[in-house]
Amino acid sequence: MRIGLYPGTFDPITLGHIDIIRRAAALVDRLVIGVAINRDKGPLFSLEERVAMIEAECLSLSEQTGTEIVAHPFENLLIDCARDVGAQIIVRGLRAVADFEYEFQMVGMNRALDDGVETVFLMAEARHQAIASKLVKEIARLDGDVSKFVTPAVKLKLTEKLG
Repeated sequence: MRIGLYPGTFDPITLGHIDIIRRAAALVDRLVIGVAINRDKGPLFSLEERVAMIEAECLSLSEQTGTEIVAHPFENLLIDCARDVGAQIIVRGLRAVADFEYEFQMVGMNRALDDGVETVFLMAEARHQAIASKLVKEIARLDGDVSKFVTPAVKLKLTEKLG
């Protein structure tokens, strides 16, 4: 069984994330969405809220692709999380050149820790390349329309959270 791990904070999950999840699901039999518990980032949504949004958004994707997609919170090293869930592949989404520089360093460190886990990069589709959760939250805070960046359900959660 091919198991992939797609890690992130997902605060909130965006259409860019969903695009990567949909495409990654075609590469593996089981896709684990690693939801990072990153206290330094000070997420808007609680871990439980982020996991619930991911599960809701991925239900139909799992049915469409036939790939099991599950959310898995983690607070340890990414490579340890990959081992914990039995992943042979770490899936990372790339939006811009700046992403690549950081990800290149991460791959080197992860390979040094465990060379049995490969990292696969998927480029976000052009219409999703500018989407970042941080910017989505900022737009929502300032009463902007985020409907081009998140699903209606996530937009509603943002509205409820931010008033």
